[in-house]
Amino acid sequence: MEPPEATPGTPTHGKRLNFLGTLGPGLITGAADDDPSGIATYSQVGAQFGYSLAWTMVFSYPLMAVTQGISAGIGAVTGQGIARNLRRHYSPWLLRFAVLLLLVANVINIGADLGAMGAALELLIGGPHHLYAIIFALICILLEVFVSYRRYVTVLKWLTLSLLAYVAVVLSVHVPWGAALYGALVPQIVFDGDHAMALVAVLGTTISPYLFFWQAGEEVEEQHRQHWLRLGAHSRSSAHQLARIKSDTLFGMGFSNLIAIVIIIATAATLHANGITQIQTSSQAAEALRPVAGDFAFAVFAAGIIGTGLLAVPVLAGSAAYAVAETFRWPEGLDQRPQDAKAFYGTIAMATLGGVTLTFVGLDPIRALYWSAVVNGILAAPLMAIMMMIAMNPRIMGRLTLPRWMIFGGVLATTVMALASIGFFVL
Repeated sequence: MEPPEATPGTPTHGKRLNFLGTLGPGLITGAADDDPSGIATYSQVGAQFGYSLAWTMVFSYPLMAVTQGISAGIGAVTGQGIARNLRRHYSPWLLRFAVLLLLVANVINIGADLGAMGAALELLIGGPHHLYAIIFALICILLEVFVSYRRYVTVLKWLTLSLLAYVAVVLSVHVPWGAALYGALVPQIVFDGDHAMALVAVLGTTISPYLFFWQAGEEVEEQHRQHWLRLGAHSRSSAHQLARIKSDTLFGMGFSNLIAIVIIIATAATLHANGITQIQTSSQAAEALRPVAGDFAFAVFAAGIIGTGLLAVPVLAGSAAYAVAETFRWPEGLDQRPQDAKAFYGTIAMATLGGVTLTFVGLDPIRALYWSAVVNGILAAPLMAIMMMIAMNPRIMGRLTLPRWMIFGGVLATTVMALASIGFFVL
């Protein structure tokens, strides 16, 4: 039976979506941003500087939200991912350069995340962390390849709840809330190398190119799943879908940054307060919590690392697969059957296995994270500028080009990320 004709901007069954129903690509993207690598960064910020840099997450929220809103809009309006739009409208060398950097950064990040997940499980139950990393990699591949998109999205949504583990940690330890709220709401700017590099690390962790590709691709997936038409074909009746994208993105990025603030507060209240100022990995942060915050905080923190990794690794691998498949015009999408999109799913498997391989070659995890952040920093600003060009081009977006406030926000976010990427080399 053929599905009924879709009405632009409304679900197939004609029901008005409630707020929870609007949450999808934006929520998953935001939660995936708090991956084990991000947890390590936020833990180090809290341990080294206490509450004084918590404000950076409030500062980065509008920059992150507007950037992800632009990427989601590109996917929804054009019905195509970012790499496909790059291929159609810009030079091939620019596309290949961007996708190559994205692929390298994602594989390194996948390796770091899988290593952290294996180490976290080793802390909880003992055993070989390398074997655990392999098992986690296989679980992510099997779920992403063989579970239908409709069910897999549900799995990813439930995994976002793993981030609440860090709320439990904060509630289980003593926090001087006056100092914590002051650090979150009042910028404390110190002009030295340590603070500058911490700001660069936070921005690089929070606004990452793989999130752009993922959310744009997921908007296209949602159109296929819900039998919606792309918004560019019916721009006059797109208000409902644009409102959905806005609320989904604002909530998802807000949830992401709120959890980041919670992690900073948790490590500031425990590690920094007890003189522990150097944290190199997320699992080390969990282990350091045990003597100062107790077994419960340690166990919950470590379990959160595993949960967020199970969410983030598929997003990293999936964003790489979207980019590569769109570059080479392969069939793509998590709604495709494996036999119909072999290269797309093969890229997911190879990126994940390539990442887990890095855990066996003696690659220093901190150096891996550093170079991943460097590549992301290099790629973010020019890719954001290209996204702005796409989203402002009426030949591509039709009547749905960026409004002025998003142009201003996008330019500001691109400028900040450009300065951050320069900071990697100058500081």
